[in-house]
Amino acid sequence: MVSNSGYMNRTFMIRAILLRKECLLFLLLLLPRFTEAQYNKVYADITANMLVDMGFENVVWSEDEKERVYVLENNTWRLQGVGLAHAIDRVQKTGLPENGKSCRIIVLDNNIPQISLLYTANPDSLKAAPGSYAARSAWDASYELGDSWDKVRKEYRMNSSRFKVDVVVYPEVYLKNLIITQIYQVLFNLSPAIEVSFWNGMKLTAQMVFPVYNDGYGLWAGKIHPGMVTLSQSFRLPYRTFARASIGLFNADRYGVDLAVTHHLKDERFSLEGRIGCTGTGSWHQFEYHYGTHQRITWSLGGSFYWPRFNTQVSLKAEQYLLGEVGGRIDLIRHFRYCSIGFYAMKAQGALKNGGFRFQVALPPYKYKRKSVRVLPSDNWGMSYNAGNERYYYKGYKASPNDNIMQQNEFNPYFIKSELLNF
Repeated sequence: MVSNSGYMNRTFMIRAILLRKECLLFLLLLLPRFTEAQYNKVYADITANMLVDMGFENVVWSEDEKERVYVLENNTWRLQGVGLAHAIDRVQKTGLPENGKSCRIIVLDNNIPQISLLYTANPDSLKAAPGSYAARSAWDASYELGDSWDKVRKEYRMNSSRFKVDVVVYPEVYLKNLIITQIYQVLFNLSPAIEVSFWNGMKLTAQMVFPVYNDGYGLWAGKIHPGMVTLSQSFRLPYRTFARASIGLFNADRYGVDLAVTHHLKDERFSLEGRIGCTGTGSWHQFEYHYGTHQRITWSLGGSFYWPRFNTQVSLKAEQYLLGEVGGRIDLIRHFRYCSIGFYAMKAQGALKNGGFRFQVALPPYKYKRKSVRVLPSDNWGMSYNAGNERYYYKGYKASPNDNIMQQNEFNPYFIKSELLNF
């Protein structure tokens, strides 16, 4: 005979088991949706950490209902196109969003956004292997950043570039042919510079010049002395406009302030450029700096056109130089992965026509990670040949030791796109 209390206990246990099964079945039904939502986040986190392991700095990612965005800065691969090709390959392997969302990579330089690479899913690119031509051709490069940048710009960035120090050794070679009995007078310097950034867009540069060989450039040129000592601040302004303000001791024995602005038109093959500086004369005699009080205004205003098919840039400018003469200048430069070469011509009032050729060559090593301090040669080295042999006119200065035709083109979206497809 079974008691009534025992029967009720068994009934309660059966109902409890059935309830647990219903709850478990309910959770099992919800689990696929839960894991799908978490799946994308986990793989995006994994991709971001892999980018950090590869050496990319200032890495962060975010996602909204329209697209997923990754932010990164390449200071490991010294050729930007090569470095960004590796970043794209990594994102395509593990970091693309599901459900047909677009994906964007925003590329920084000293924590200032330069360009973005936008991926829009299509059947051909989804089937292609990461690193293939079909996969990389699905990415478009542009100065436009989209709406996602405003949502991610204040987020914490992994592997920050702030306070990391580069000791960059700049090789300098100067040649002049002014003596009949001597083919060339030569000056060869090694000029290491400490470069560090303390906040977004800021860079402090302090350089020392160590003469290695001096054949006819004067007594003081053969002495160890400070070189450029500058503080610069870069900005990204609205409508694809970039600016850089610099103050300090420049090259060509000048000190003062300098402002350079570049605006890229909606058709990004075209750009407008302007620059103005107020400088005075100054030079080092060993470790004593002698400066003049007279200031000189120099300026440059012009534009350029980039021909993507041949990675060739044509620029035309009106300029005022250090002696006060006003003239015009045209440059024709072709850019390759490891070098940039071209020709220039100039004409100023009161001066003969002038011109020549110039080149810039990338220096190895082409990949070099950094943690806190690293010592390395400059990204590239180059020279300019003055065929007119003009000694007095057309003189200017540089506000940064790495200001050259190759560096100015490293974030050109057309050049980056060509590198992605040819690497």
